[in-house]
Amino acid sequence: MPSFDVVSHVDPQEVDNALNQTRKEVGQRYDFKGSKTEIREEKDTITVISDDDFKVKAVIDVLQSKLIRRGVSLKSLVYGNIEPSAGGLARQTITVQQGIETEKAKQLVKAIKDSKMKVQAQIQADQVRITGKKRDDLQECIAALRGHEFGMPLQFNNFRD
Repeated sequence: MPSFDVVSHVDPQEVDNALNQTRKEVGQRYDFKGSKTEIREEKDTITVISDDDFKVKAVIDVLQSKLIRRGVSLKSLVYGNIEPSAGGLARQTITVQQGIETEKAKQLVKAIKDSKMKVQAQIQADQVRITGKKRDDLQECIAALRGHEFGMPLQFNNFRD
């Protein structure tokens, strides 16, 4: 029976490359000379620390442009509030979403069921598996999902006949 998986993954190497490019550009920019700007990366979070919230926003603008150039969707980023940090600095935390959360997966399955297509959807951990009798039904489902907005980037892989 033909099937495919709907996933939402971000390539961590591309995120790392974009962060390195951002650090390099911020280090060379005139408006950041003498500022205490720092970009930290932990597992799935990025923390931007700078002198004030204007500089934090400027660093995030640079980061976003680098991520777009590297093919990383900005939909996969969840921004925290800009908050004061130690030493009079400002800090913002950005979370990189990996996988499809259960609530979003339920929305995805509901959208498929509401479309009355001849396919079945089931949630499997952080992905959704779609199965159908015909390959054309699956391709129609992919087109319908691309037309929908779920607030995260979707990739379709593991297409099997």
